[in-house]
Amino acid sequence: MKRFSFLLPLLLVLSLLFSACTEDKPPMGEVVRNRDSLPIMITGGCSKIISDSGVVRYRIVAEEWKVFDKTTPSRMEFVKGIFMERFDKQFRPNLLITADTAFCYNQSLWELRGRVVIKNKQTGTLFKSEELFWDQSKHLVYGNKYMRIVEPDREIEGDTFKSNEDMTMYEITQSSGFMPSSGFKKSMNGGGAPAANANAASDSASVGDSATTAPPAPAAAPQSATNNK
Repeated sequence: MKRFSFLLPLLLVLSLLFSACTEDKPPMGEVVRNRDSLPIMITGGCSKIISDSGVVRYRIVAEEWKVFDKTTPSRMEFVKGIFMERFDKQFRPNLLITADTAFCYNQSLWELRGRVVIKNKQTGTLFKSEELFWDQSKHLVYGNKYMRIVEPDREIEGDTFKSNEDMTMYEITQSSGFMPSSGFKKSMNGGGAPAANANAASDSASVGDSATTAPPAPAAAPQSATNNK
C-alpha cells in the first residue's frame, strides 16, 4: 500500500506534464520556400497618377494592387479589377479602360482579362473583349479572342484584333457586323463602294470578312460603309 501511495502522486505529475506537452499549438503557415515569389507591396483601395517625362499620362484605380519585383519578368497584379484613364497633353481623359483582372509585365506589357472594355472618348467608339494585350513599348493593342466594336454608325465583331494604342487605327479579321441602312444609302450617294453585297432597302448592311479603320476624315469627306472608315 505504501508503494502504491507513492506512485499515485508521481503518475499525477507525469500526466500533467504529458498533457502540457501535447497541448494544441497555434496553427502555423506553410513554409515559404521561394521568397522571391512574394509581393514586395500590397496596396488596397488605391488611386495612383502615373507620369511620363514629367507629364501626367495615366490614372489607375484598383481595389488591390500587388507588385512583384523579384519574379522574371517583374509584374504588377490587379486581380480584383482595374480602371484606367489616359490623358492627353491638356490633361483631358481621352481613353478609358476597365477589366476584371489585369497584369503588367516589366512595366510595359499589359494583359487585360475578363470583361475588358476600352472607350475612345474622342470618337465614342467602344471596344469589348475577353482578353486584350497592350504593348506600350510598341504602342500596340492586340488580341486573338472575340472582339466587338461599337462605333456611332456601325457594329463589328471578329476574332483577331490589332490597333494603335490611341484606338484610332485598327484592324479586325474574320469579322461580321451591321450598319444602319441610312448610313449605307449615304455611302452610296457619296460614291463609296460597299464592302460586301447588301440590300439598301433592308435594315442593315453587312461588313466584309475583315474591317479596318483610319483616323477620322475631314468633315467634307463622305463617310463610307467600306472597310476604310
